[in-house]
Amino acid sequence: MDNPWKTLKINHKYENPWIKLEEHDILNPAGNPGIYGKVHFKNKALGIIPVDSEMHTWLVGQYRYTLEEYSWEIPMGGGLIGQDILQSAQRELKEETGLIAKKWTQIMRIHTSNSVTDEEGFVFLAEDLIQEEPEFEETEVLQIKRVPFLEALDWVMEGKITDGISIAGILKAAKILGL
Repeated sequence: MDNPWKTLKINHKYENPWIKLEEHDILNPAGNPGIYGKVHFKNKALGIIPVDSEMHTWLVGQYRYTLEEYSWEIPMGGGLIGQDILQSAQRELKEETGLIAKKWTQIMRIHTSNSVTDEEGFVFLAEDLIQEEPEFEETEVLQIKRVPFLEALDWVMEGKITDGISIAGILKAAKILGL
């Protein structure tokens, strides 16, 4: 489908190592002028659902500064645009849980909030696991929990997991795993 929007001018408002905020002067699909805010992410969002031979998975709990609340999520992080997403996902899984997986399957591509951001995410199913020690980053104070996969699915359905990538990834993995 052709783009019904016309960009007249892009005003750069703010930038840091992770995001860039732009305000676009536009003509909307009806031809009327307006503005559109866009958050550009400098990383790909990566989520990993590790599943062991006993059908357990790992969740990561942490305080999320932007929400001002504690959040349970699948292991996740960012991979620089242009870097291999699988290698970045492997690094994130090891950092946050200490897990190394021998089998990786990309199960999802997702846009996290496509009305205001161009962030693109990918979710992987990680299997055939080896447990080592986590390698947390300095910004991470994480609680790691190994739970039956069906319990993680229950947490999604009960609203205990609210992160969008985690919800979508767990639901997709449940379907793939036949649960």
